[in-house]
Amino acid sequence: MARRNVTIQLDEEVLRRARRLAAERDTSISRLVAEQLEVMTRHDARYQAARREASASMRASRASSGGHAWTRGELHERS
Repeated sequence: MARRNVTIQLDEEVLRRARRLAAERDTSISRLVAEQLEVMTRHDARYQAARREASASMRASRASSGGHAWTRGELHERS
């Protein structure tokens, strides 16, 4: 996959800590940022897919409330 360059602005303290972290991990700040963005976007894609699947399952379900709309109190009542 082709890579593109981007420019970001960071607080000086964040940049200092990022440089130290990158050095400890023997990598670059660019690689640290890229890895975190990859993790975040993969997580979001999985979340969205799970949400779509859950919505589809609910629509396909034959379960019904019988038209009853419970109140919060009714839902939390103890027998």
